[in-house]
Amino acid sequence: MTKRVLVSSFLAVVAVGGITAGGVAMASAATEPTLTHGSARYVPPTDSRAGTFTYTADVSDDSGIRGLNVVAWPASSELAPTEADLRYVDAAKCTRTSDETSRCAYTFKVTKKEAAEAAKGTWNVSALLTAKDGNTLHVPDAATFEMKG
Repeated sequence: MTKRVLVSSFLAVVAVGGITAGGVAMASAATEPTLTHGSARYVPPTDSRAGTFTYTADVSDDSGIRGLNVVAWPASSELAPTEADLRYVDAAKCTRTSDETSRCAYTFKVTKKEAAEAAKGTWNVSALLTAKDGNTLHVPDAATFEMKG
C-alpha cells in the first residue's frame, strides 16, 4: 500500500470510529497483480509471408496495468530469465478493458532465415507484469509452444 492510502485509512479510523474503520481498511486493501489465460502461438513462415510468434494474456491489478514484458526462449537452452532480466525485454501491447484489467498481446515477425536458425522443439515464454502501483508478478512459465520446421 502507498503511504497516502495508509494515511487516509488512519484518518478515517480516527474521524469515524472503529466500525467504519474495518470497512475502510478492507476497501483500501491492495491486491496483487494477476495474469490469466496466457497462451502462445507460433505460425512458421512460408515462401510468401513471414511467420509470427504471438503471446496473449489477460492481466489485472486494482491500481491498473503499467505493462507486460515477454520473452520466448528454447527449453533446450536451460535459460531461466529472472524478474530482473525481464525488465529489459520487449513489451506487449496492452489494451485496457476496465480500470483494473487489460488484454495484452506480444507479436513479432519471424523470417524464414530466423526460423531455419532457431532451435526446434519446445519453447518457453516468461512474462513480467507490472502494475501502476509498482507491484510486479514474475511468471517464469507463462506458456509453451512448439517451434517447427
